[in-house]
Amino acid sequence: MEMLIWLLISYLAGSIPTAFIITKIVKKVDIRQCGSGNPGATNVFRIAGTVPGIITLLIDLVKGYIPTLLAISYFGKEQVFIWILVGLCALCGHIWTVFLNFKGGKGVATGTGIFLALLPIPTLYTAAIFAVVFLITRYISLSSIIGSIALPTIAWLRHEPKTLNVFVTLVCILIIVRHHSNIKRLLKGEELKLGSPKAT
Repeated sequence: MEMLIWLLISYLAGSIPTAFIITKIVKKVDIRQCGSGNPGATNVFRIAGTVPGIITLLIDLVKGYIPTLLAISYFGKEQVFIWILVGLCALCGHIWTVFLNFKGGKGVATGTGIFLALLPIPTLYTAAIFAVVFLITRYISLSSIIGSIALPTIAWLRHEPKTLNVFVTLVCILIIVRHHSNIKRLLKGEELKLGSPKAT
């Protein structure tokens, strides 16, 4: 029963529709009807501006980081599988939020929070790679995709615990798959950079 409570709370924490709430407060709009329609931080940046976008990004990151970190602290070093389950529930909550008919964001920020708790050093390296790619290209989607390739690569090269490496690899594959429409637009040269008048 205790485990089920942890998983439920983690899912509900991840399900908090940050982008939806922020844009409702700041712009009085439904983010699902604006820009790309994706209730994620990138769309908030485009619709509501830099500060609301940063707030959304940080909250979404914390939604993954805090539940996972608490699980690590509470269950101890020998319960890696439980850490993973708690983090996974937070991620599922973000991607398939119960508050928005199970249609949420793409999982980048919340996934990053989970990874930061589980594998801090590889995640920080990946954040640097993300930043460099974004500064060069201004594509959030491309930066996220490259980051999703870089993180498991770095983790495996550093010989991090195999269970965590497998989990991170699978989640990163999921994040890339969630960007399938962005990948199509990138290949066609139709993806819009951050700062463009329309969202992607």
